[in-house]
This record gives sequence, structure tokens and C-alpha cells, in this order.
Amino acid sequence: MQHLQQLVIEAIETSHFPETPTNLYDPIRYILTLGGKRVRPVLTLMAAELFGMQEMTEIIPAAKAVEFFHNFSLIHDDLMDKAPLRRGKTTVHEKWDANIAILSGDGLLVKAYEEISKCNPIYLPATLRILSKVAMEVCEGQQLDMDYESRTSLGMDEYLEMIRLKTSVLLGGALQLGAILSGANEQQQQLIYDFGENVGLAFQLQDDILDAYGDSDTFGKIVGGDIMINKKTFLLVKLMEVITEDDVAAMRSLLDSTIDSTPTKVADMLALYDKYQVKKSADELKDLYTQRAFEKMDALDVPNERKQALLLLANNLLVRQQ
Repeated sequence: MQHLQQLVIEAIETSHFPETPTNLYDPIRYILTLGGKRVRPVLTLMAAELFGMQEMTEIIPAAKAVEFFHNFSLIHDDLMDKAPLRRGKTTVHEKWDANIAILSGDGLLVKAYEEISKCNPIYLPATLRILSKVAMEVCEGQQLDMDYESRTSLGMDEYLEMIRLKTSVLLGGALQLGAILSGANEQQQQLIYDFGENVGLAFQLQDDILDAYGDSDTFGKIVGGDIMINKKTFLLVKLMEVITEDDVAAMRSLLDSTIDSTPTKVADMLALYDKYQVKKSADELKDLYTQRAFEKMDALDVPNERKQALLLLANNLLVRQQ
């Protein structure tokens, strides 16, 4: 993975963007230098290797398209969420302004399609179809996430569909792009897509768990941050689903409070989570999605030794403390 990660980093760093207008291209250069593990574009390269592709030069444009699209979504998500920081650095809309964030994000989306256009023309219709499908689904997921903020209750099926769209489909799509460009058939493409989607669902559940129960020294975010802002995570949605009448008033009171008015808000909500064993439910569902992902990998008709890198990456993503 480190070798492929370096290929992605070099490709991103050597991407050319015009000097002017500076307020369009400087934010693009800025967001692309904020780092991260570049997991999604690396997945595109790993999928190509899985299906026997040895020359990564042909796959790099698709990997860049995935990374450009991902960062487009981050710029716009941060603006909609009014987030001040991204990976510990000032977000684009805070460093510049909202209009610049919108336009530079749009620019990155256009650049993503420009990169896809550089792929092997034999596979261009298929790659365009997958990128467009994933892009639309990510937008749908973000809209659902915003719609759900004002909801007093939320069904579990609704929550899982929202995180599938917002988080998981891009992992699956990144893998499918690599499969397409390496000549994998449609059945194999679907299996690797399903592997990524299930890993993504398990990953988001793990993130929900870590936000409430992680180690603040290693998690990289404030533990309990989701509880402080009443973000609808699996834990909260599950609590709303199973809580008895005796504790509904207490839960509603905590949701109506702030960390300033109720300094014990996080601890009190965690006590409700523990009482109704919602962490156990989250762990069980995460394990189910993980098992489904590995079953999809098992079904792939490629030598087992080629599967090991992706399986190792999945384990690293899902057995983590940060």
C-alpha cells in the first residue's frame, strides 16, 4: 500500500493548475495539500493490481479523479456543516469565503471528470457511468444527512442508507474503477464494489463507536463530539429505537441541553448507551458488514495472494483506535 500511496501523492503533487484566477485555484491546491491517507485513490490502484494490472500509469488518472471528487465533496460538506477545521487546518470557506469554497469545489469536480477522460478510451463509458453514479449518490447522502438534522426521530434503515450513500459508495466505486480499467468482468466488478461498500459501512459504524468510546489521545477528534452536537449516529438512532418510556424524558432533556448548560451531557448520554447496550449492537452490526465484505472477497476469482493487500488494508481500517 505504501508504494501505491506514494504514486498517488506524487501524482497529486505534480498536478498542474493555472496560476489565475488565484481565488479559484489556490483553494484547490490548498485542500489537496492537507494530506490524509489517500485511501480512496489507493483503492483504485489496489483493485487494478488485484485483477492483474501491472502498469499503474494507466490507472493513475482514475485514482486522481477519485481523490479530486472526494476533496470536492469535503469542501462543500465543510461549508454546509460550518466546520472550522479539516485535518487540523482551516477549512476552505473559513480561509477564503463561502463563494470561493463553492466555486473551487465545483472546479475540483470538473477536474475529476477531466482526469477520467484520460483513461483508456475502451473503458471510458463504463468509468464515466460509475463516477457519475457514485457522485450523485454521495450528493444524495449529504442531502439526507442535512434533512435528518431537524428530525426528532430517525429509523435505523434510514440511517444506514444515509451512511451507505454518503460514505460507502465512494469506496466501492473507487475499487470498481480499478476493476474496470484492468479488464475485470461485470460479475467481478460487482463483487469488488460490494466488498468496498460493506467495508465502508463497517468503517462508519466504527467511527460512530470511536467518537463515543475512543481514546482521546489517539482518536484525533474530541471524544463525545457527536453527543455534544446531537449528531445522529448509529448509537443515538439505536437508543431512540430501544429506549423505554421510563428514560425517554431523560434522553429528551439531554438532547435539548448543551455542554454549557449540562456539563455532564456526554457522561449522562453514555450512561444511557450503556444501559441499553447500544455499543454492543453497533459492534455486532459492524462485524456483520465486515463478514459480508470478506465473503465478497472470498468469492472473487483471483489468486488468494493477490487478495492479501486489500484484506490487510480492510483490517487496518476496521481495527483501529483513531
